[in-house]
Amino acid sequence: MDETVRYTYRLRPGRIAEAALLSEWSRCRWLWNEAVHQQRTGRKPTFGKLSKLLTEARSVNAWLRDGSQNAQQQMLRTYGAALNDSFKVKGRGRPKVKRLKDALPSLEYTRNGFKLVGGRLRLPGKVFVPVVWSRELPSGPSSVRVYRDSLGHWYASFVVKREQAEISAPDLPGIGVDWGVKTTATTTDPAFDLPHLGHRRRCAAELAKAQRKMARRRRPQGQPQSKGYLTAKRQAARIAKKAARQNTHDARVWAKTVVTHHSLIAVEDFKPKFLAKSRNMARKAADAAIGACKRELIDSGLRAGRKVVPVPPAYTTMTCSGCGERTNLRLGLGVRIFECTACGYTADRDLNAARTILATAERDRASADDVRHQIASFREDWSHAVRAGNPGPRPGGKSPGFIRGDR
Repeated sequence: MDETVRYTYRLRPGRIAEAALLSEWSRCRWLWNEAVHQQRTGRKPTFGKLSKLLTEARSVNAWLRDGSQNAQQQMLRTYGAALNDSFKVKGRGRPKVKRLKDALPSLEYTRNGFKLVGGRLRLPGKVFVPVVWSRELPSGPSSVRVYRDSLGHWYASFVVKREQAEISAPDLPGIGVDWGVKTTATTTDPAFDLPHLGHRRRCAAELAKAQRKMARRRRPQGQPQSKGYLTAKRQAARIAKKAARQNTHDARVWAKTVVTHHSLIAVEDFKPKFLAKSRNMARKAADAAIGACKRELIDSGLRAGRKVVPVPPAYTTMTCSGCGERTNLRLGLGVRIFECTACGYTADRDLNAARTILATAERDRASADDVRHQIASFREDWSHAVRAGNPGPRPGGKSPGFIRGDR
């Protein structure tokens, strides 16, 4: 069975090729902003309407006609997908205007818009861009996305199909994952724990040095910044990017190891956003890159065909993994050992939480919605019995005499 994936490579465009890419991006950015204007003025632009407007604009505008129609059509398709997601995905806002100083260049081409000639990427307008082939493509690409990151590096992301890896026997054990700051991921098997590597902390001194250089060279507001300031700014961005890439690499290696040796992966559905309330905890959470590790683990598990179960983090630290009893008091962050007063079970609090998460995922429990529907139907049946004169015991254990309003 084949799976559709992306293979990303570094590009080395020359001065002429980079100018052509930026010129093409300016045309596509103008089309995006025009589509946003159509939406804001209440004209409800669909992809068909935008395609007609693009045809009319290319017929009267030579600057737009000089660009690639393939890339422009793909930009409108991307806008249409973003607009549809804004209505369907919770929390997703309407597409916004792409400003020149904020938006990073990104171009998409379908199969008819590019070719691979002699190890180079050929784009419309006879633009040839050398590709750094770090690995071979498993098949012919169906589309490509050419984009530039915040450091000014260009990349090409090819959409290809490859054979899906064989799924091993389902007799592998399960594993529970609890997220933390001191140890990024605590699992039920200590051999698969992900320690806090601290890449950002290690780069903090070098980053602070570059930021102080930026502060010394910064000119007053309203004046153009010097080349020395821009050089220091790029250096600071390069250091921060290096730490982020190291976190991503370590998370991918760890996720691959966990997925290879387990069939059931119970992941704490932890959202580190609330840690931003404290400056110290926000710095530690960002250094641990909990969100990136969680995303890599879930994606790797789903691609490998594993059963990935997100478990709500509520009461996982307060629940005993031995007997299932819940403590009455919340454990403070300073308390690192969990002690159950019911059965006497003692373990590290993170290890106990990981085991509780795994036990929660393994139990075949009904969802909260199913429970609510069952309770609602039970109460409805009981109310009908009250009208018939044979109510029986009230849901919740109270007799009919304690119905609200009876005194």
